[in-house]
Amino acid sequence: MNRKTINAVIILGFLSLTSILIIQMFSIRKTLEIQQRNIAIQQREDSLNMVHFTDLSYISLRNVLQRIRKVNKDSSDVFQAVKQLETNYFKVEFNTELNAFQLQSWLTREFYDRNLHHGFQFGIYDCFDRTITFSEFIGYSGTEFKTDTTRKVTTPVIDWDNDGHYFTVYFPDAYEQTKTLKLEESYSPYTYLSIIVILVLLFFGYTMTVIFRQKRLSEVKTDFINNMTHELKTPISTIGLSAEMIMRSGFDKNPDKLQQYASIIYKENKRLEHQVERVLNVAKLDKEKINLKREPFDIHELIQEAKDNFEFNQLKQDGEISLSLNASINEINVDPVHISNVVYNLIDNAIKYCSKTPNISISTQTEKKEILLEVEDNGIGIKRENLRMIFDKFYRVPTGNLHDVKGFGLGLYYVKLIIEEHGGSISVKSTFGKGTTFSVRLPNT
Repeated sequence: MNRKTINAVIILGFLSLTSILIIQMFSIRKTLEIQQRNIAIQQREDSLNMVHFTDLSYISLRNVLQRIRKVNKDSSDVFQAVKQLETNYFKVEFNTELNAFQLQSWLTREFYDRNLHHGFQFGIYDCFDRTITFSEFIGYSGTEFKTDTTRKVTTPVIDWDNDGHYFTVYFPDAYEQTKTLKLEESYSPYTYLSIIVILVLLFFGYTMTVIFRQKRLSEVKTDFINNMTHELKTPISTIGLSAEMIMRSGFDKNPDKLQQYASIIYKENKRLEHQVERVLNVAKLDKEKINLKREPFDIHELIQEAKDNFEFNQLKQDGEISLSLNASINEINVDPVHISNVVYNLIDNAIKYCSKTPNISISTQTEKKEILLEVEDNGIGIKRENLRMIFDKFYRVPTGNLHDVKGFGLGLYYVKLIIEEHGGSISVKSTFGKGTTFSVRLPNT
């Protein structure tokens, strides 16, 4: 699948899902407006029900008070005697003593006649010992009022008067029915559908990310195969040509020439062996955990040895490697072989990716419990968009006109792997066209 096809799929998929999501948002908005209207209607109905409930309660309690006045010849004021303490809590004042059984009988009859079918509990205040005695909860079964001894009701706390006689009536169920708004318990189907659309959109984004990642990996592997083919083809061709010259020519009178061709075959064979070994080693590192053989190792001695080696064999004419080894502790506990490979890789990259006379600076210093190793060059540098990928396996930074730079894209991947296995870290700073600095931090204990 080429780039244009992938982009077309992404755009069409995104537009489709976005359209569905917009439609669902409008649908949700419409549904919420309907729910808000229903809530407003419910609130008005509850308000009317509350007024109706309050009116019926006042009428019923006044009628009960009139019965008390008639039976006990009480002269209390009917209209001022009934008071509403809370939404569903009422108090009735009178002047004589009152029988609890008789009061329950009057209340249930009056509530039944007024269709005030809510369970209740009443309490009678005793002015002699200044206590109030509450009755059992009296529930409505659908046809009549019955005492329910299994239900325990806690009445609201209020300030009781210490003078006079009065009784209270509390409607716990009426409070719940009138105070709580009956909102819709289930969500609109559009809500569930919108959640599904959002999840599909997220999955679509994740799928596109995976596709791009796989496409990039495929491109990197293709580039790796091309590079590897070129790297292996060159020594094979050289070996074949040298061998052919040996077979065609007689070197009885010119043994030096024979020695030269044999030397070329040997060197190219070693080069081929080295390239194959590098690939096999990295493949092995992917499958197995690295087994480090740690021992005390002088990092300064390694850097000096690497400097001498590169200056003698690989450094271009007039090239220079300058050292500034300022670390106070230069002996660290590492695997000498792997750490040597790390240092050689960094110096080798600094030389290879330089379009002019190399000027490489290597420095060390101690930072808390770490030793900091920096390799700075004056090479071609790395663009910002490439920096985050240089430690990826098989990745090679585009080198413009430097077509002679060889490699598999495994060097920095190997470096990062080894440094992290030692408990350290590696970072890079680069200015395109001016140079690059690699900073390696390793524990100094």
